[in-house]
Amino acid sequence: MEKLIKNYILPAWMVLLSFSIAFATDEITSDSLSYQFLYYPSYEYEYIPDATYDEVEERIENIESLVPLHFNTTVKAFVDYFTVKDRDYTRGVLGRMHLYFPIFEKYFKKYNIPDEIKYLSIIESALNPTARSRVGAVGLWQFMPETGRLFGLDIDWYIDERMDPEKSTEAACKYLNELYHYFNDWELVLAAYNAGPGKVRRAIRRSGYKKTFWEIYRYLPRETRSYVPQFVAIMYAANYAIEHNFYIEDHKDYLPESDTIMVNDFLYFKTFADLTGICPEDLERLNPKIRRMAVPENTRNFVLKIPAYIKEDFSLNRKYILDSAKNAGKDELEYLARNTVGSTYGRDKMIHVVRSGEVLGVIAEKYKVRLADLKTWNNLTSNMIRINQKLIVWVNNDYYNNIKNVTAKNEPQELTQPIPDSKIHMVQPGDSLWKISRQYEGLTIEKIMKLNKLKSNKIIPGQKLIVG
Repeated sequence: MEKLIKNYILPAWMVLLSFSIAFATDEITSDSLSYQFLYYPSYEYEYIPDATYDEVEERIENIESLVPLHFNTTVKAFVDYFTVKDRDYTRGVLGRMHLYFPIFEKYFKKYNIPDEIKYLSIIESALNPTARSRVGAVGLWQFMPETGRLFGLDIDWYIDERMDPEKSTEAACKYLNELYHYFNDWELVLAAYNAGPGKVRRAIRRSGYKKTFWEIYRYLPRETRSYVPQFVAIMYAANYAIEHNFYIEDHKDYLPESDTIMVNDFLYFKTFADLTGICPEDLERLNPKIRRMAVPENTRNFVLKIPAYIKEDFSLNRKYILDSAKNAGKDELEYLARNTVGSTYGRDKMIHVVRSGEVLGVIAEKYKVRLADLKTWNNLTSNMIRINQKLIVWVNNDYYNNIKNVTAKNEPQELTQPIPDSKIHMVQPGDSLWKISRQYEGLTIEKIMKLNKLKSNKIIPGQKLIVG
């Protein structure tokens, strides 16, 4: 209503003022009336229906939902926001629902999750698979790196499966089910998804062990208090879009119809696009988990989505196209991977606990990393750190080699064994490239990586590594 008044009532008031002046001077004629409407042209505007509190309450009561949909003034305020104040946002998410809701519904059915929980992704990411928050949460379901990895999502410099609609949705289902098994209440699950289960448990304790969202409402973080009301409001807006004059057929987002190919090596999007006559942006949109416009080297059985209309031509020229796309852009991306601020490419994760007297610059020097990298990895905006603070440090091979040299000098008695006759080492639980390199004479991390064509230090138990 405020938007309507600002944009359309004010010009009408100006017209009336002109009329009053004309009447006062006895100059009002048919010609002057025509002039006024020509001088102040008619304003086209979007009609915004007004729904009363009682109307919204009744409509929400009619929505079938396993999640309780409580209605109050807080929910009504968010309904007004989504249906009146920020209609462009609402129209945008309504236009993307057809892209992602079928995926959500498929996995929700598999994991026995209420269908309406799919609206949670709107609140999290506005249905944008590449959405990134200021604290580093990414994707349709806004996973932090640690939580994403915990639920099986691969995250590295080239690939971030938090942006894969299928895999991130399955991970979200696993997480949601875990939260439900703990809280046994879907409103509390929503709150825990936002704030974390620890903060919800604390709110429950502070409330005297109340058991519902609205009973512990005042003890929750401010952002979480608005989270469930937003969920109810956007669910209402989607279910009553027509009643609020949202007709989205002309505003729908579309992805090209796709098919898939199997990729087993480096593939540079730009070269692939040039040779197949498609837009690189289409490949990006079809494969949002690929971060650097390239499938990484040493990839095996990577499923790449391509526009369906090029599949036949691609099949006829498959070897030439893949060979060409394999040999372009690799060196440039390799350089960027190793030198971009905050990159973790080819590095191992360590945790450093800050001790008394330590400063950030000294810690960076100790691990042979740049200060800017250390700050980026830990979302630090200044050099201020505190005792016992845990810092994430991604170290490269230089750090390990330096430790190995120092150890060799200080512990000359340490024995290594010859390379086995089979020249194969079977990775054991707890093994790392650093640990394996110290077991055999003349073996270095670089040599292991070169022999096995590894692009990172990641290894898994049971993996066979060539060591000689």
